[in-house]
Amino acid sequence: MEPQVGISVFVWNKEGKFVLGKRQGSTGAGTWGLPGGHLEFGESFETCAVREVFEETGLDVYDLKFLAVVNSVMLAEKKHYAVIFLEGYVDGKKEAIQPSVREPDMCAGWEWASLDEVRSYYEEQLSGRKGV
Repeated sequence: MEPQVGISVFVWNKEGKFVLGKRQGSTGAGTWGLPGGHLEFGESFETCAVREVFEETGLDVYDLKFLAVVNSVMLAEKKHYAVIFLEGYVDGKKEAIQPSVREPDMCAGWEWASLDEVRSYYEEQLSGRKGV
């Protein structure tokens, strides 16, 4: 199988939190992940990010910036991705913007989380305590 290009987006709100979704029905099922998807032929990274975030969450994302590229080889699943990470922002003028589940076969729910909340969750998991 040929490597594919994936896009993952940190979508930030005015409170400094980003959108995380509980994955289901695909690679990483049962884990939390960022909105994103596959780059289509001829599409820019930014266009793909805007499209995928809206398709998955109903959120409009602005001011996209490149963050990193990760070479992800998943031997057990026989998949290979180059994942492009970007970050962007929801419109801060709108109050209480909430993501919605628009692809229920792919995501059980979206939540806003801070980096500190994610860090605490993983620290709890590593120490053997039950987390959220």
